[in-house]
Amino acid sequence: MPDEKIARAIKAKVRREMLQILCQKEKIPVHEIANKLNITESSASKHLKLLYDLGFVDFEEKHPEKFYFLKIKEIRELFQVYNKIIKKLRGK
Repeated sequence: MPDEKIARAIKAKVRREMLQILCQKEKIPVHEIANKLNITESSASKHLKLLYDLGFVDFEEKHPEKFYFLKIKEIRELFQVYNKIIKKLRGK
């Protein structure tokens, strides 16, 4: 079951990019994630909700915004390895 969660979380490019953004900051509001990815806030919220449901992220509400953060700190390490693999595949 955990491997299925990982597959669902990283299947969509936008979710992989979200996780990478969340690796860079401790907490980040939805609008900032949406701006960085050039998507709507509602689209960002939909993807973040899935990541939340899968247990990868959590959020803190500070009215009027939600601030998301990584729930599993090891994701940073996972994405460091992921980025190295992608660079090798691209020949960089």
